[in-house]
Amino acid sequence: MSPYQNLEEYNISITNEVKDRFSKIIDEIGEDVNRDGLQKTPERAAKAMLFLTQGYRQDAAEILKSAMFKEDYDDMVIIKDIEVYSLCEHHMLPFFGKAHIAYIPNGHIVGLSKIPRVVDVFARRLQVQERLTHDILECLNDTLKPKGVAVVIEASHMCMMMRGVQKQNSVTTTSGFRGQFEKIETRNEFLKLISSDLS
Repeated sequence: MSPYQNLEEYNISITNEVKDRFSKIIDEIGEDVNRDGLQKTPERAAKAMLFLTQGYRQDAAEILKSAMFKEDYDDMVIIKDIEVYSLCEHHMLPFFGKAHIAYIPNGHIVGLSKIPRVVDVFARRLQVQERLTHDILECLNDTLKPKGVAVVIEASHMCMMMRGVQKQNSVTTTSGFRGQFEKIETRNEFLKLISSDLS
């Protein structure tokens, strides 16, 4: 398992299997897979699905471990407005939004780009937002062993917008807190900072 890689190279046999399945789906819904606009769609869809689920073949903890540095800094570190794109496991439709993450170091800091990479690892799997929040939280907590971790995700779900209840403006918020963020004053400081415009 690779810590992370951008999967633009695809396993030919797996891609062809997924491509064949997409061809059958297109045929079963009543479309002509051989018409001009659809001839390459099964292959494109197969590659898109493999890209969007590449998190199964990545190791989030190893990503963090590859850029951990000893440092005495022990105040809150926040990365907010991290773009999130994932697939709902119930309908395999997208959900998307932003993640806000903070941690309080305990002898080690981590390269800032690694936290959004961890988000991507877990987002690029079939997910529910609740588990996505938990997976990110526990990975950061278990790997960095900080004094505290906080994760908040705000997302819109196409399964609620395109089908079903068809509510266009609903946003789902999930959160998780460990360590010092379980104290109300630390949590409130984090929530105030992610809701403010500091620029």
